Amino acid sequence: MAGAVSTEPHVQQGRWLESKRPMGLGLMMPIAEQNAVEADSPREGFRDFLAMARMAQQIGYDMIWVPDHFILKLDWHGGEARGVWECWTTTAALAASVPGLGIGTMVACTGFHNPGSIAKFAEVIDEVSDGNFVLGLGCGWHGDEYEMFGMPFDHRVDRFEEAMEIISPLVRNGRATFEGKYYQARNAVNFPQGPQGKEGGTPIIFGAQQPRMMRLTARYADAWNADWQNDIDLVSQRMAELDAACEEVGRDPKGLVRTGGTQFTMAPHPFTFRPFEGSPDDMVAFMHKFAGMGMRHYLATPSPCNLETLEQFGEVIRKFDQG
Repeated sequence: MAGAVSTEPHVQQGRWLESKRPMGLGLMMPIAEQNAVEADSPREGFRDFLAMARMAQQIGYDMIWVPDHFILKLDWHGGEARGVWECWTTTAALAASVPGLGIGTMVACTGFHNPGSIAKFAEVIDEVSDGNFVLGLGCGWHGDEYEMFGMPFDHRVDRFEEAMEIISPLVRNGRATFEGKYYQARNAVNFPQGPQGKEGGTPIIFGAQQPRMMRLTARYADAWNADWQNDIDLVSQRMAELDAACEEVGRDPKGLVRTGGTQFTMAPHPFTFRPFEGSPDDMVAFMHKFAGMGMRHYLATPSPCNLETLEQFGEVIRKFDQG
């Protein structure tokens, strides 16, 4: 980011939504189609998501999370494009429909929108959710959707860093001035702010694994996500790398919230990523391992995710709460 100039402070604070548990639980909403994009493909829509969100609240989840993609076209999905409901509008609709349930983006891609627009989206959802919103951000990774919609895929981390020089101060204190190669903000303001604006802004979380993104997490974020990683030893290694990144930028590592996530197999499903398979007791024991690592939040998502499997997973949550 050589030559870029920012004149506004943006102080990360390690803020997070309150939970009744030492390690709160979150659900990743299944907003991608299960089949390739076809006019007559069976699909789930907003009413289905709303029913799942309400079920999640009923069985004890603290939060729901919404991913950000235009399409998914992955080899392990069969290589055919699958449609995805848009992240920000879906998040806003769910936030308005399920009061009291935390909600976040996991993670919204900064390359899809102007940084100022992202900050404005965040304030609206913070307002709609009554201060129960977490802003998850990332630089993007799925090149097919960038190519399909004509968005630049080059220098993604450079672009992400510049975007954060605008998003962070706009969310933290409502103002930003920045001159970069890719993005600019000139005496920009982000008002009105949502409920969390009075407390330093909505919490910001990054998913990061590589050294530079770890450093950017330490510099800009309140929280970090381990990105569906089930290997306890590898997660421990990543957390040590995150500690080192914090020290490198002069931040106390204890002030950065740690989060993780796993897909728990409830039935055979072709699109599960790094699944954990076992009995409800096995799943509970696995979740407690991450709680023991000091994680504040954990995305515990049944796979496949539907009303039936959510209701079944309620047993896992009850046992988890029993210790």
